[in-house]
Amino acid sequence: MSFIEHLEELRRVLIRCFCAIILCAIPCGIFWRKIFDFIAVRPLRLSDPAPTLIFTAPAEAIFFIFKLALACGLVLASPFIFFQIWRFIAPALYKKEKAVIIPIVIASTFCFLAGIMFCYFLLPLFLKFLIGFAGGQIDPFFRISEYFGFVIRMCIAFGFAFELPVVAFALSKMGVIDHRFLIKYFRHAIVLIFIAAAIITPTPDALSQSLLALPLIALYGLSIFIAYLVSSKSARPLSSAEEDAVPKETGAAGEAQ
Repeated sequence: MSFIEHLEELRRVLIRCFCAIILCAIPCGIFWRKIFDFIAVRPLRLSDPAPTLIFTAPAEAIFFIFKLALACGLVLASPFIFFQIWRFIAPALYKKEKAVIIPIVIASTFCFLAGIMFCYFLLPLFLKFLIGFAGGQIDPFFRISEYFGFVIRMCIAFGFAFELPVVAFALSKMGVIDHRFLIKYFRHAIVLIFIAAAIITPTPDALSQSLLALPLIALYGLSIFIAYLVSSKSARPLSSAEEDAVPKETGAAGEAQ
C-alpha cells in the first residue's frame, strides 16, 4: 500500500470508530440519570462533608449530558475500537503474528476496562482524602462539568495505563523488545512512569500521581514476565537434523581449507 492508501485506510478507521461511539452513546444518553448516579454520585459516598454538585451556566447541564453519553459510548465501543486499531496495524505483521490479533483485542479491552474499574473503586477514597483537607471549614460545591471531567480523565488515564502488558506482548511478538531489554531499563522506566503519571493525572498532588505510578510499576513487572514467556516460546531448540547439519558444514569448511 502507498502512503496515500494508508491515509485513506486511516480515515476509514477513524470514521468507523466515531460512528461506533455515537451508536453506543445514544442509549447512554437515554438512561443518563442512572449512569450519572453510578458514575458521579457514588464516588462521593465516603466524602465528609458530602459535596453538592451544581451547574453555573444555563446550558451547562445539557452539555454535561452530551459529555456523559459520549464518554460512556467510548467505553462501550472500546472492543470495536481496539479491533479497528489492530486491524489497521495488521498489514505490517507476518502471517503468524496476525493470528494473535483477536486475542490482543480481547486482552486490550479487558485491560482497558480493568484500569477504569480500578480507578473507579479508588475514587471514593481519593475524593475523601482531597475533601478532608478543608476539615469541615469550607463547604464543597463542585461544578458538574469540572467534576465529571476530573472523573473521566482519571478513569481514561488508568484505562490506557493498564494497556502496558498488551503493548509489551505485541512488541515482544514482533521482536522489537524482549525481557532482557525491559530488565535493563527498569530503573529508567520507573522515572518515566512517575513523570508520565504526573502529566496524565489531572491534579498536581503526589497522591494521584502515586495511585497511577505504583500500578504501572507492577504492570511493568508483569510485562517483563510476559516478554519472557514470548521469548521462551520463540526460542525453539534445534531439531536433530539441524544439529547434524552443523558439524557437517564445519567439516566441509575445514576440508576446503
